[in-house]
Amino acid sequence: MIGERLQELRKDFGLSQEDLAKILGVSHYTVSSYECNRSDPDDKSKIILAKLFDVSVDYMLGLIDEPLSFNRENRSVKIPKDFSEKDFEDVSRFIEFLKYKSENKTED
Repeated sequence: MIGERLQELRKDFGLSQEDLAKILGVSHYTVSSYECNRSDPDDKSKIILAKLFDVSVDYMLGLIDEPLSFNRENRSVKIPKDFSEKDFEDVSRFIEFLKYKSENKTED
């Protein structure tokens, strides 16, 4: 699972295997081996990858399907998969409303 996720993330970020190899300090053959699931990155490399792509290590390993942020300070809201696009827009507008309300609070 890590191989497929790694390849997808690498391509989404516009990196070549060679680019990623330089970041990890390995050869592009090693990155290819990761992506083909012939070998797994060591723990240090998994952390580097998770930080680079801002996803949790659990996501990288295929333990969860939501690409949650590696940075736990970034709070996220999980939107149910069966929400329509309109439902998503409604939630987004409500969050913006709460943000506006908080920023414009006046002391009574």
